[in-house]
Amino acid sequence: MKIFDYEDIQLIPNKSIVQSRSECDTSVEFGGRTFKMPVVPANMQTILDEPLAEKLAAEGYFYIMHRFDEAARIPFIKRMHEKGLFASISLGIKEAEFDFVTELVEKGLVPEYTTIDVAHGHSDQVIKMIKHVKSVMPETFLIAGNVGTPEGVRELENAGADATKVGIGPGKVCTTKIKTGFGTGGWQLAAVSWCSKAARKPLIADGGVRTNGDIAKSVRFGASMVMIGSLFAGHDESPGGIKEINGQKYKEYFGSASEYQKGERKNVEGKKILTPYRGALSDTLTEMQQDLQSSISYAGGNDLASIRKCDYVLVKNSIYNGDSSNQAIIEAGRSSFGEGDTIL
Repeated sequence: MKIFDYEDIQLIPNKSIVQSRSECDTSVEFGGRTFKMPVVPANMQTILDEPLAEKLAAEGYFYIMHRFDEAARIPFIKRMHEKGLFASISLGIKEAEFDFVTELVEKGLVPEYTTIDVAHGHSDQVIKMIKHVKSVMPETFLIAGNVGTPEGVRELENAGADATKVGIGPGKVCTTKIKTGFGTGGWQLAAVSWCSKAARKPLIADGGVRTNGDIAKSVRFGASMVMIGSLFAGHDESPGGIKEINGQKYKEYFGSASEYQKGERKNVEGKKILTPYRGALSDTLTEMQQDLQSSISYAGGNDLASIRKCDYVLVKNSIYNGDSSNQAIIEAGRSSFGEGDTIL
């Protein structure tokens, strides 16, 4: 098994067959619907809220609503369906969640997409929840995760998952590797490649994406969808709070396993950072799509399938991966931001 991550890979160009990159089709079919791009914002509280979920669904993008306001999920499904939009929610695996799934069916509020969102998804309790969801509401498209091995993919698929989410702690605000010694941090792209060889159903590559080019690399190594956190964290529409340091704006971004999400320091595997303010999300989505069109052009085709056929070279640490902090900015602003804040 080759070990590599996004910054270690460069895809090799093929002869272009399009007159313009704008001809390239970035759309993807996922769970019976077609979306503009194989990109989904991370289902995290500082990345996505209900207004943004509604905006994304209305404009042809996939989303997964986070699970951190449990009481809001039923009203959210109702509102999305009333507006003719698809509902996509997250579940945990506590016992109350099993009753919640049954309640959805009783109230006629089955979401089109359901994601079982657990840091370590290769577990008996996740498998139990998969079987419960598919027995009670088989029509929902069920995503389960997160896993980091082919065995995990196979077991969740065999239990009934319609897609699996791959990635154990590779995200910018994840500290799983540091806190536990486990995870796919530093070899996330290799993990996606490894897992894709066992998968019979779609994979979502979750975490580790630092540049738009990493989207194409994820597709090349087997991802049907790419879940992105940090690149979506700094926008007007992002729920995180704004801070200003020396005239520069930043937005808060914290991990789902951080103390800021949990409200306590217990089994913490995440941190909070300040990410540069990036303006309107629509600009970033447009740039992502245009860059992906360019990727397709370089791949020698006119749709995403062409990227999967590209060859590649492994050049260790040849591309700056964006993880190192800008020390000058940090030093200049050290006295201006709070304890626990990191600027990236």
